Order: sequence, then structure tokens, then C-alpha cells
Amino acid sequence: MSYGIYIGRNHTADGAAYLAGYGDEPSSHWLEITPRAEPPEGATLTVGVTPQADMPGHLTEIPQASETLRNMRVNYSYYLGVPAPLTNGGLNECGVAVRDIWSTSRADLIAMTPKDQTGPNYSDLARIVVERARSARDGVELIGKLIATHGYSTYGGNSHMIADPDEAWVVIEFAGGRGLWCAERLGPDSIRASRPGYIGEIPQTPDDDVLFPSHFFDTAREQGWWSPEDGPFHVNRIYGDGKHRWDGVTWIEDEMRARAERPEKIALEDVFWSISTERLTGDTAGYGQVVPLIHPAHDALRMMWHAPVGPVTAPLLPVFLGQDTVPPAWRQHRYLTTGESHRFLDCRKKDKDPDTVSLVPQGIETGPSAFHDFKRLMHLAIQKPDPILTEVWTHWRAIEANVNARIPDTLRAAERLLEVGEEALASRILTEFSHARMAEALADCQALSAAAHARLRALGDLNMTHEPRMLDQLW
Repeated sequence: MSYGIYIGRNHTADGAAYLAGYGDEPSSHWLEITPRAEPPEGATLTVGVTPQADMPGHLTEIPQASETLRNMRVNYSYYLGVPAPLTNGGLNECGVAVRDIWSTSRADLIAMTPKDQTGPNYSDLARIVVERARSARDGVELIGKLIATHGYSTYGGNSHMIADPDEAWVVIEFAGGRGLWCAERLGPDSIRASRPGYIGEIPQTPDDDVLFPSHFFDTAREQGWWSPEDGPFHVNRIYGDGKHRWDGVTWIEDEMRARAERPEKIALEDVFWSISTERLTGDTAGYGQVVPLIHPAHDALRMMWHAPVGPVTAPLLPVFLGQDTVPPAWRQHRYLTTGESHRFLDCRKKDKDPDTVSLVPQGIETGPSAFHDFKRLMHLAIQKPDPILTEVWTHWRAIEANVNARIPDTLRAAERLLEVGEEALASRILTEFSHARMAEALADCQALSAAAHARLRALGDLNMTHEPRMLDQLW
């Protein structure tokens, strides 16, 4: 389902807006930093879904942009038969961040969806926005143009949150093959959670705060779902599931508004809490991500906080757009990667069937996997929340606070180097700082896991049944 939350800058202690969230997928997840590129003239991009997807369609080629922006994002390998690699979004060099979040359409629209649908899928849209958009509004308009020109391949309805330092937008893309979408602007006074994404009442004419295609109202009238005599057009009730704000969304929005009303407002640790709390975050959360939405002196200093699994049992650690590599442990591994169960780190069958060779470099696979190790710690902690989960939570929150206290000096050092044209040295400063923090956290994770496993084994509390123990979550 995925989860996203936007917090406007008027609610925060540091005056920065934030976009945070995680993805809910059962497959592997890995971190990537993708450099700016200039594809050759005539280059295309494969988009859509295959006939084997849960809601089938056909892959097509659309024109690639003449330039793609430097960006960092989390990819994963499976969701409902949609071709991998997939992404829920990330952050680009222009300060545009995007999150993909499920948002089901009404049953009639799902039933109307053509079985041969074509056009970008939800992941394609997120990736294209993070590669091309230079502002949040630019990202919204890009989605609208892509759907109008190439169509949209759905798995039943979806949404995106797109944000920059000045504003954010919630964009809902509907099933049905009718090219229906709607976007609502969020500003400095907004606090908005999506799970699923939702939009309420809108005016009948697009304006600075609401955008939609020209046939948006006409389609509802033609289908008999709405008429002007019915009153205001409520997007969720007419085109969505009719539930509007789900219980978890209501709870976290209310919690964050209460924190915003304090004299100290919302601090970074509050933003971390909003995607780490055990009330919302458990095994289904494949990673965690928090993006401070600011314009630093240099684009290389843009950053996001990243956790390799749900941050209820993992720390959020800094990744900088200007660093040159991601640690091998945080890159793609075979653990839970779709398709790897029939592949080998062996080339003897490659000539007859290239798909028998693993997609993961041997050097990567022979090292630790952060995703695997932190998943192990999560399942240990969940088996005995008191005291193991409490201890793990306390440890990682202390690590985050310690790392955050060191960020200003690191950014200042990199900024001084960038000012005198020493881009390579600045990148080295950022890379070494990020890699070191991740290495420390991984070592701590392994130590915490060993201790937790020893405790559970000694107490006879290792769960050997086929029914996993779970956290008490709202969703």
C-alpha cells in the first residue's frame, strides 16, 4: 500500500518542509544514486505492464527525455506482476521529491479498465518525475501530459505525493482507461498523510490549487455518478473508495497537528517518529525515507534520510546527492529479489538461457545485505516487543540524534570545498561520512541481532509456529 506524509514548513522547528514515507512491497529493496545523463537522440523508455500482470496490459515505448536529472531513490523487484525494477520515488538535483502511494479507484472504474491497457504505470510515473521534474508543479503537469499522450497502466488506482521546498501536490491517478487524474496543492500550513491517497471536494474549474483534465467532470456525469444538482464534487466519493481518510491517516495527521501546536513545533525526530512508530510501521514496510525540502547552497548537499527496512527497528541515516557511491551492503542483493530463486552465480547455462545468471554481482552477494540483516533484527524484536523492541527502538533513536548532530559540520566542510571548485573532494567528504555511519549501524544491527537471538533461544521464546507474531498496527 505504501505510506507518505507531508509536513509544511510553517509547522517545523527548522522552517523546512518534509516529505516522508515508506513502501509496502514483499520483495527486496535497494538504494541507488543515478547520475545526470543525456540519452542519445531518439532514445525511448519502456513503460507499462505485461499480459502477466494482475491487471494485464502491454509494454510500449515512449520518448526518453533529452536529459535526465541526478537523483537518488529506492528500487524494488516485485509488485502485482509489474515489470521490475520498480520505484516509489526519491529526490532529484532540483529538490523535487516524489512518493508513490496506493489509492484504489471505485469498483466501476476498475471493471472498465481495458485488458490491453498501455501507458506508464505507477512506478514509471514516479521514476520519470524524479528524472525530469524541476518543481513539484512541473511533476504534476508531467504526469498529466504523459497520461494524455500515452495512456496509463493501472493495478486498480494509485497516487503520488510530489514536493519541493515551496509546495507539494497530491496526485490521484484513476483506473478505467479514461485518462482520469486529479491533483491538489499542499502549502506551508499543510499536514497531509496518504495511505491511501485522497482528495475531497474540488471546484469545477482548475485553479492554482487544483488541477485535472478537461473531461474530469464530464466522465462522472456521463456515467451517472454525479450531476451539478448533487452539490460539490467530492473526488474520493465519486471516483475513489468513498472512505476518504482511513483510520491510520486520521490518527497520524491528528498526532502531527498536535505536535505542531506545541511552542517547539515539529522537530526532525518527530518526522522520524511519524514513519517509525509501531502503530504504523512493521514487516510490510520495505524501507524508510525522510526528505528535508530545502534549497542548499549547492545541489550536491541535498540529502535524504534512509532506512533499509521499516524504521521501527532500523535507523534513518543520511544519504547525500553529491556522494558518489552507495555502500555495497545497501545495494541490490539476491535476498527476496524476484526471479533470483531460479538463477545462479554461474554462467554454464548462459548461452542457452541468459536468465539463469544472477542479476547481482558476485562481489556484492558475497558481502552482507543491509536489507537482510535489518529484517532479521525486525523479526527478532517483534517476537518479544518487551523488552527487545523497546531496546532496539531506543538504540536507533539515539544513533539518529548523534548522527544528526554531526551533519552541520559535514555539510559546512563540503560546502567550503564546493565554493572553491573542489567537487571531487566535497563528494569524498559526503561519501565517507555516509558510508561510515551505515557501516557503524550495520555492525550494531548484527550485534543486536546476535544478542536478541541468544535471549529468545535461552528463554524458549523463538516462535516456531507458522503464525508470525505481529505488532498492533492501525493498518
